[in-house]
Amino acid sequence: MSAPAVVIAASNLMPSLRERLADDGQLVVFPDTEPIQALQAILEHRPSLIVLERLFAATPRGAALINRIKNDPQLGHAEVRVMSHSGDYLRVVSKPSGSAPPPAAAPAPEPPPRPLDWHGTRRAPRHRIRPGVEIQLDGNPAQVVDLSQVGAQVISQTILRPNQKVRVSVPNDDFVMRFRGSIAWAKFELPDPGAPPRYRAGIEFADADARAVEAYCLKNKAN
Repeated sequence: MSAPAVVIAASNLMPSLRERLADDGQLVVFPDTEPIQALQAILEHRPSLIVLERLFAATPRGAALINRIKNDPQLGHAEVRVMSHSGDYLRVVSKPSGSAPPPAAAPAPEPPPRPLDWHGTRRAPRHRIRPGVEIQLDGNPAQVVDLSQVGAQVISQTILRPNQKVRVSVPNDDFVMRFRGSIAWAKFELPDPGAPPRYRAGIEFADADARAVEAYCLKNKAN
């Protein structure tokens, strides 16, 4: 017996979407506020059909979930549909083409920093920071990926949103640098199974001491 189809939609849109899927057999439904639980069920049961309501699919979390599914070789058999709760809209998500996936390899290293990031917010050269270096954003830890006098790229388990104002704390030997910052861009990521969801974000510093930040960069940059 095949695994039940997995359906993800806003709770108030789920009844009408279920009506559209009445001919698709047993359904396991998840509200759009629980994409991680839905992904766990998908990875465990490997259903042949996965349905995302159109509005959820258009969100950063929906897009991240779709990318996670379609790039997983173990889910290559699954059909991923994006459907509207009303009307006739239906789109089947295409999978990457090619032959059988190659054997698993060690994770690729982080790419070197670009002269400008893809959001156009990088205004000064950034230093790739060694693994394990963290700063605090509003008291929550964030891993530093790269850092400059005017900004940083970080990875955080805490929700970060564009234009969000944050208090930045940078531990530095016997004192802590503190200044204000603003989230220039942010995206939600679903790493490999077993790893928690996270946010990758670019921060613009508002009133940081440029010399002190540059000294910190040089002290903690990757080899």
